[in-house]
Amino acid sequence: MYFLTVFGAGFLLGMIRVPFLVPRLGERMAELLEMPVMLVVIVWSSRWLVLRHAELTRLQRLASGGLALCLLLASELVLATVISNQSIAQYIASRDPVSGSVYLICLVFFALAPVIWTVHAQRESS
Repeated sequence: MYFLTVFGAGFLLGMIRVPFLVPRLGERMAELLEMPVMLVVIVWSSRWLVLRHAELTRLQRLASGGLALCLLLASELVLATVISNQSIAQYIASRDPVSGSVYLICLVFFALAPVIWTVHAQRESS
């Protein structure tokens, strides 16, 4: 569900970003404007995962984030190559260096967020 929530939100936002924002603002600005919304979705959905499955250990939460990351990357690469008719290497090379770097940071946060909430919850209970 963690992966599906974040992927679904990104897909819906992409349907707004590409036809409406990119022509007016450019690829970089449109992607950068999307990032805070995606971070909110990541925070909300990772928090939901941790609260719903409180029995998960730190390692299991890390595995959940890692699996969600793998599913997200695989889905994005498949969709991007099918829609843009580019190879994976061409798609990656076509990414904007600024918004692409911010996106990579968001991906790391996406993978680690379930564990971050574990650490946060442990600090609150101490």
